[in-house]
Amino acid sequence: MTQQTSDRPPLVAVIGCGYWGKNLIRNFHSLGALKLICDNNESILSEFKNQYNDVETCLALTDVLNCQDIEGVVISTPAETHFNLARESLLAAKNVFVEKPLVLREAEAEELIDLSKEKNKVLMVGHLLQYHPVFKKLKEMASSGKLGRINYIYSHRLNLGKIRREENILWSFAPHDISMILALAGEEPESVLTTGGNYLHQKIADVTTTHLDFPSGLRAHIFVSWLHPYKDQKLVVVGDRKMAVFDDTQPWRNKLLLYPHEINWQNHIPVPAKADPQKVNIPQDEPLRQECQHFLDSISMSTPPLTDGNEGLRVLKILNASQLSLNNNGSKILLGETDNIQAISKVINFSTIQQNQGVKLKDVFIHPTAVIDANVAIGSGTKIWYFSHVLSNSSIGKRCNIGQNVVIGPDVTIGNECKIQNNVSVYKGVTLEDGVFCGPSMVFTNIKNPRAEIRKMDQVRPTLVKKGATIGANATIVCGTKLGRYCFIGAGAVVNKNIPDHALVAGNPAKQIGWVCECGERLTDDLDCFACGNRYQKKTNGLIRLGV
Repeated sequence: MTQQTSDRPPLVAVIGCGYWGKNLIRNFHSLGALKLICDNNESILSEFKNQYNDVETCLALTDVLNCQDIEGVVISTPAETHFNLARESLLAAKNVFVEKPLVLREAEAEELIDLSKEKNKVLMVGHLLQYHPVFKKLKEMASSGKLGRINYIYSHRLNLGKIRREENILWSFAPHDISMILALAGEEPESVLTTGGNYLHQKIADVTTTHLDFPSGLRAHIFVSWLHPYKDQKLVVVGDRKMAVFDDTQPWRNKLLLYPHEINWQNHIPVPAKADPQKVNIPQDEPLRQECQHFLDSISMSTPPLTDGNEGLRVLKILNASQLSLNNNGSKILLGETDNIQAISKVINFSTIQQNQGVKLKDVFIHPTAVIDANVAIGSGTKIWYFSHVLSNSSIGKRCNIGQNVVIGPDVTIGNECKIQNNVSVYKGVTLEDGVFCGPSMVFTNIKNPRAEIRKMDQVRPTLVKKGATIGANATIVCGTKLGRYCFIGAGAVVNKNIPDHALVAGNPAKQIGWVCECGERLTDDLDCFACGNRYQKKTNGLIRLGV
């Protein structure tokens, strides 16, 4: 890194000016460092332009990265966008501050860490409470031995507040507490166990409790909820000399209290000797301002930030292990087994997934937010992404890619090398042969005349999608049909009858408008493919490739 020589602070751009981004904008502006605000909502940008008339605005990341004056990029957008935004910013030689969590996948965090080193740029994650003056004082007392040997830490972060749908309570609230506990413990946990409940949405936890066990014998737990009658933000540290309570809901003078309680042994029985709490005087300052200033100082002084990429990765590993435990009904997860993507699925409860023809689970990637029911077979090389659900008695072949928010089953069979894009439900009665492509938000049905008040699962009509077929985005496949080998269903088409092999169909209802090759290119009138050279001839049920 090159040390700053000017008295002015480094200039930054803030990407995302929503719920938390507006606070970052306010603080960086007050520090004289805000150059540019970026958001894809023009009306919101207009409001900020009126409020901060000395600051520029833009709609696109490229405008930020092309601005030579900007030295730091501050990212406050949904978590699933963090990796791409941070990666592009680092590649453009910008220093990067990312709100928590750093990213969603450990491999992405490692890539950003390596890239920041390669580019010699700051990578910082927004674990805000590490910069709270009260927590900094508590950390100082713990590390100096004032509390004695720390035996137990617990935190509550509860509220009836903003309920998110892009992430669950664990990912929304717990990163702060995990970060603080790691800082106090000075070691990594060896196991994680998380339980919780989904009350407002079937797939999104509203309440979780996480238990951490450390090699030294220290234990910690984290209770987070957005379904709580009042706000409670409390960190309790129990040492064998003193106990400390950091209560962020109290007035500043009462935020940190020390309890010099003692445990005396009488007749081999522990007897507590209670004492009045002691207030700790700490100069007041806004934690977020401290955090923003720290980012600017890290750029100016060429020093690593307190909460750097490695800190973000440590917290991410615990989040992923916690989610994995939550998905598997509170199974204990050993942190040593979740150090890389392939090992994540290795620690899934083996009773819930059948091994497919001797395939080991380490060859399967299952994102921690996905749910896999009992009696499911998954082939090697398959990847199952965010918030997807595979129901019981379903089978997925080898090297498949199952996108975000996909539901499969129950009793569904999917062949090898299939690709199912986001927001697709493959219902009971649907069978996909090898190499089938299902475009984003396309729809299968399985009942001809469904009624909400009448159960008709005994009237399921099967749908068969033959090898190599492609179904375009937002297409609808009415049940009781068969889609031929290598057919191509255009985007938005509604299919209500059988489709021949290699047929190209479009419209509502779908009608044939041509023929397609195995490679996906449209054939000439002579049934030749100019792209790959294949030639075809007609048969009873479509086309057949010559030479086969």
